[in-house]
Amino acid sequence: MSTTETAAPRYAGIETWPTADLVAAMIEGQMAATASLLPAAPAIARAVEHGAKRLARGGRLIYLGAGTSGRLATLDAAELPPTFGWPAERALALMAGGPAAVTGAVEGAEDDGAAAIAALKAAGLGEADVVIGLAASGRTPFVAEGLRHARAEGALTLAIFCNEGGPLGEIAEIPILVATGAEVLAGSTRMKAGTAQKAVLTVLSTGIFTAMGYVHRGRMVEMAPTNEKLAARARRMIADLADVPEAEAQAALEAGGSIKTALVMLELGLDRDAAEARLAASGGRLHRALAAPLSAG
Repeated sequence: MSTTETAAPRYAGIETWPTADLVAAMIEGQMAATASLLPAAPAIARAVEHGAKRLARGGRLIYLGAGTSGRLATLDAAELPPTFGWPAERALALMAGGPAAVTGAVEGAEDDGAAAIAALKAAGLGEADVVIGLAASGRTPFVAEGLRHARAEGALTLAIFCNEGGPLGEIAEIPILVATGAEVLAGSTRMKAGTAQKAVLTVLSTGIFTAMGYVHRGRMVEMAPTNEKLAARARRMIADLADVPEAEAQAALEAGGSIKTALVMLELGLDRDAAEARLAASGGRLHRALAAPLSAG
């Protein structure tokens, strides 16, 4: 039996515990879940490096998951466009059972490996793509068969799982094991296992986009100011980074059309065309664009 399915003796009779003890036990489990990422750090770092290279070649992030794992994957994919300005069509979450399974259970869908292969074929899987499979058990057929197909097609395959010895560890090119152990509620992998998988996804995707130059001095400089909150954030970001009043930052943003272009315009005294040309020459990396002359670093 996998560790996430094991009933831990410690929690026998948990329904009789005082509420404070119950809550403390669950919080302790959440802390243990995040701690489980530390041994996986080298694998995550390798995934960041290789993932960034594939996406730089025009690839996509494609997630595979079922149940809680699939919903977490869907969440990560949905947050990439507003956070990093990443095109929505380049972040695909393929959920066992289809879109209906995001908000409701579709029983048996996780056992259908053929459905994952069909979904990947329909998406036009290519060698530049990065396929991330998530399964707490490490053996979900939808994820396992999808990753097996993706690797055979030359895509970069990553697996995030919580049970040592799960088949995903052998199937994926880069396996990321976060050994969360038994749950407070045996088999309820939305708890520790879910927290650990969410944390890995956050670190992984943020690391990839930082490596690709989508972050500058700890700011989301590729963010699109698509609502009032984000517009205000963009204005403050530019004002802070360029050390100018917010009114000047707003004017530069309107003239440049993006945070990066506005910053190059302000820092180097360039017009929009020249700023955009400099960014293009720097591969979109703001620290390079702001160097004079452009460096190879």
